[in-house]
Amino acid sequence: MDGIRVGKRLIGTQAPVIVGWENIPRVEGGPLKQFIFTWFQPTVLFALIAFWYYAPHSIAKASTAIGIGIGFKLLLLALEWVNPRYESWRLTWKELVTDLFYVGLGYTLLNMIEKYIGSDAVIEAVQHSFDWNKLAWFTGLPLLLQAFLISFIFDFGQYWMHRAMHNWYPLWLPHSVHHYITQLNINKGAVGNPVELFLIGLGIGGFFDFLPRALLLAGAIGLAVGTYQHINVRFNTPRWWRFVFNTTEHHSLHHSQDFEATRSNYSGTYIFIDRMFGTCIDGEAELLGMEGGRRMSIREQMTYPFTEGWKAIKARFDKGQFDQPVPAE
Repeated sequence: MDGIRVGKRLIGTQAPVIVGWENIPRVEGGPLKQFIFTWFQPTVLFALIAFWYYAPHSIAKASTAIGIGIGFKLLLLALEWVNPRYESWRLTWKELVTDLFYVGLGYTLLNMIEKYIGSDAVIEAVQHSFDWNKLAWFTGLPLLLQAFLISFIFDFGQYWMHRAMHNWYPLWLPHSVHHYITQLNINKGAVGNPVELFLIGLGIGGFFDFLPRALLLAGAIGLAVGTYQHINVRFNTPRWWRFVFNTTEHHSLHHSQDFEATRSNYSGTYIFIDRMFGTCIDGEAELLGMEGGRRMSIREQMTYPFTEGWKAIKARFDKGQFDQPVPAE
């Protein structure tokens, strides 16, 4: 394949990709369908922001956020059947059962681990030794600005964590499992090795739990934007949206079978972070995964970082060198 030059990089030499928004297919159908799938994403974002901004304190709580999150994902699951981005990504029972296993893992085991040894535990320790009056200036900011800053700071940290996972071999090993997914569906963001899921879940959001309304608003922004990364729905994404926010198109490139294409689009919510650091590529890909799209079993996903890590260590001592593979950044 000849590939497509993007800056100093050649994209699509190993697998077909689409580069440039003008080359991405658009929603097919009548005016009503065109309208719905053009304005669905902004409408949901502004509706969620309005809800959490004006909701009475009696319902503005975490349990409500969890319920909204589940309901929103069920709605997107229905949209995947109505207007799929690619027929090859259609959800099968095997894919659904595998995805639900990881969703359950996240709500149970990983949630418990996070509470005792993850960022939740660290935040709790820091909160008991920090003078929170020093953040009075933050609480005096407009509520929407507080929410944006919380959301941006969290995503900025996620960007560098994600990028580090593609550049440092010990972190790449657990993260690589997530790159073996061969299609994007609503719950694919939960699929991965537990070590990677634990690491990617580390964040500073909990530091702001003394600002429940702002924290809920920040979570709403993440829900209304980040959820689209792993879905099989075709949208006519508005130009301003795809410039500011990460999209399914961006993330499909990050998961493509082309090495250079995967070296892009690390942010979770704000794609302009990638634009700031030169790692953004606008486009999309249908063929996803590693090793030509080989699908991993759950058993291999659980053990792969450890077995491959052991092989690398053994090779280093056996041959006197660390003959490590190049991570697919």
